[in-house]
Amino acid sequence: MSQVIIPKAIPARYKQSEAGVIPVDWKALKLDDVCSFIGGAQPEKSTFSYKLKSGYIRLIQIRDYKSDKYIVYIPEKLARKKCDENDIMIGRYGPPIFQILRGIEGAYNVALIKTIPNNVINRDFLYYFIKNDKLFELMDMLSQRSSGQTGVELPALKAYPIALPPKEEQTAIANALSDMDALLSELEKLIAKKQAIKTATMQQLLTGKIRLPAFSLHTEAALKGQPKGTKPSELGEIPEDWEIVPLSDICTFGGGTTPPRAQHDRYFVNGSNNWVKTTDLNNSLIRISEELITDLAISETGLKKYPVGTILVAMYGGFNQIGRTGYITRPSTINQALVAIKPKPKKLNSYYLLSELNYNVDYWKGVASSSRKDPNITSKDIKNYVIALPLIEEQTAIATILSDMDAEIQALKQHLAKTKQIKQGMMQELLTGKTRLPFDKKIRNTDV
Repeated sequence: MSQVIIPKAIPARYKQSEAGVIPVDWKALKLDDVCSFIGGAQPEKSTFSYKLKSGYIRLIQIRDYKSDKYIVYIPEKLARKKCDENDIMIGRYGPPIFQILRGIEGAYNVALIKTIPNNVINRDFLYYFIKNDKLFELMDMLSQRSSGQTGVELPALKAYPIALPPKEEQTAIANALSDMDALLSELEKLIAKKQAIKTATMQQLLTGKIRLPAFSLHTEAALKGQPKGTKPSELGEIPEDWEIVPLSDICTFGGGTTPPRAQHDRYFVNGSNNWVKTTDLNNSLIRISEELITDLAISETGLKKYPVGTILVAMYGGFNQIGRTGYITRPSTINQALVAIKPKPKKLNSYYLLSELNYNVDYWKGVASSSRKDPNITSKDIKNYVIALPLIEEQTAIATILSDMDAEIQALKQHLAKTKQIKQGMMQELLTGKTRLPFDKKIRNTDV
């Protein structure tokens, strides 16, 4: 017996259109009806300058929206296509393809497309519309079908349906989403500021350049109340009551392995034990790993569970991963790319060690790239690592301060992620008309 599918009823004051179910006072159009797309251009590379000179203008490339490291200038008389900071730019090629960009003024090259709104659409409304996930997925799929050789498929982009509200409502929607972007920007700035403060604090406390009040003065009778001095060491000037110690003297070490993938159902399905890989390392607390393994995987392969407070360091897995760390917060197993470091409790505070390794992460990149065929570090390198070490009480006090700062930053990052999710939900609701905003029909929109 065949099943009868009853179509969903269209709500009152809505209509079916090529752009989906939309409000009756919205128009169903195509992107080609509301804007035009203009590709970029560039002169020969022989005309490029890497310093700004009189008569030159910046040549914008996709990478420039992420970094100012590779700024290029060209003679302004050869600049055929220009954009300003408010123009909507599309990255023609990837990865990822179809990046929606704005914020730089200059000439733009062949890898970029400028999106020019006509007088029926608010520019910011258009900006948010073309950032929608469904449009990105379509452009990405079409690009993969052609092996990415053609970049953005302009005919498909121009034919993409758009539901267009009245101009005043476009402005209200754009303003609401712009307010969310402003909130996200402020959160990102606050996180960056907190991270900078933490880095400066690490630099001062982990080197002893600044001492916490409880540890800065002598307590013995002959020198009581006098500030403690410093002494020279192989790591530079350090407090006189600190030691230089190799990790091999104050830690024990271990490794891991990968359970046979051929036994996937037996070792990985319905697993409940953390199995930490390089990609799980976050330079902070590790609560749950990407893959979980079963008790059988541990008992049959000899994997060892490391206790809470164990510090993990990546020995290989790509140059950008080398030296990354993690702090185990629940008993966990690890794979062969990691080394597990268990500090001796009365000698070394685990979070102090985590902070020390994170502060000196560039040290490991130097070791990995020095006279070795493949970039990596070894457990021997880590055992030989020397650390400037105060007494355990001062370590614990320093670790508490840094841990509190990390917790604050992590809370802000979670707030940022949640706000991004809210914004995505708003875009889905507002740009399709599922949720309507009150708007003043008297608003005059001068942004065309």
